[in-house]
Amino acid sequence: MDYSIFSLEIEDVRRLVEKNEVSVCVVGLGRIGLPTALMFARSGLMTVGVDIDAGLVTRLSSGNFSLKDEPGLEDIFRQVAGNGRFRATTSLKDGISCSDIIVLSLPTPVTGDNIPDYSALDTVGRQLGDLARAGSIIVVESTIEPGFLENEFLGLVESGKAGTKAGVNIGVGVCPEAANPSEILRDFARLPRMVGATDGETAKKIAEVYKHAFPVNFRMVSDCKTANAAKLVANVFRDVNIAFVNELALLFDRIGIDTKEVLEAANSKYNFQIHYPGAGVGGPCLPANSYQILNSARVTGSRLPRIIEAGRQVNEQMPLYVVDLLRDALRQAGKEIESSVVLILGVSYKPDIVDMQVSPAESVILEAKRAGAMIKIYDPYFKGVTAYGVHTESSLDEAISQTDAAVIVTAHAEFRNMDLKCFAKMRTPVLVDARGIIDTHLAEKAGLVFRGLGRGRGKTIEGDKDRI
Repeated sequence: MDYSIFSLEIEDVRRLVEKNEVSVCVVGLGRIGLPTALMFARSGLMTVGVDIDAGLVTRLSSGNFSLKDEPGLEDIFRQVAGNGRFRATTSLKDGISCSDIIVLSLPTPVTGDNIPDYSALDTVGRQLGDLARAGSIIVVESTIEPGFLENEFLGLVESGKAGTKAGVNIGVGVCPEAANPSEILRDFARLPRMVGATDGETAKKIAEVYKHAFPVNFRMVSDCKTANAAKLVANVFRDVNIAFVNELALLFDRIGIDTKEVLEAANSKYNFQIHYPGAGVGGPCLPANSYQILNSARVTGSRLPRIIEAGRQVNEQMPLYVVDLLRDALRQAGKEIESSVVLILGVSYKPDIVDMQVSPAESVILEAKRAGAMIKIYDPYFKGVTAYGVHTESSLDEAISQTDAAVIVTAHAEFRNMDLKCFAKMRTPVLVDARGIIDTHLAEKAGLVFRGLGRGRGKTIEGDKDRI
């Protein structure tokens, strides 16, 4: 390369992008990073993906696509791998040495103490401080709390041997992703993106390159922390509203009201946005995003926002309530949860994906075991493997055999469409629906002892009093 994308005029960047002469390095080839790299490559830009997982890189290099539960992406992978527009490596130096744009799509989980863990970004930031080429642009897609980039990440990048300084000889910005797992390709083509940077010209150049790969609207915001705050607010909004309907479900169970019917009736009002109760909130985003906001409050000495903290407490107790429902249903069938064989239906954190990150199923399983239950698991996406210390069943029919009760934790399509008569094969016909996918009347017609979370049980059960 005989140019510096950071120092070019925006018209020159546009011209190079149109001629596919801008190169991209995506660091982190996970659920979002790999699809992002493939989109850049499909648009015609030479793209290299970097990941520390040598096994993943070897599989990708040999044509073994790793996200088979994401519709449409494998076809793109075959196309760009075949025409040489995409390759994978474990070497960050190799990846960034030939790239104008360096995109970071790294995990930002929380610790066991619910403190954000930015160690992956810290590690790569230090490496970029020594390796980043002056004139390139770094784009952070990872979800981070507002201020982390300005207060910590930039210091790592600017303190290395490369002598780079944001806004002087290198560009640094953010472009948070907003894609939903299992719908990533569709969301990449329809959801607007935000861009913020340490300087206005860098933000414009980031948007210009991204527009080439993502045909959506781009909203320019004041700076990096504003863009990061907006990403968090969008996700935390969901976490808090799910907590709200979970509390309603706890209350409405006591007074005999079907929460699902209430919500769908309320949804007829123009400004109501429906959320449904469930066994808990999982995945790498929502729980962590709420704790990122809470950490921002903690480090600034603020006691706000209390509503987010309360919402987290509600959502984290829901697996315990699911086990309360299970215990109550078993007693109606003449059994105690101690020594009962309980079948967990679904361990993915959301429907129809191969992903157990921060799944509520783990807490349901641990609580049921603590109560003395023996656990079986059936999940159509995790057959014949070990999940949470349990070897998973290979078929639903086999799983139901010699089982006392079943609990739907994940609303996979297979569970939505199953014939309820199959549960007659259980030793006791107990079914708990923690996702609101079973018709209560059909469950009763099938002769099941049925409990649906928030479906209006009409009485208080043991353990319930502490949750309301």
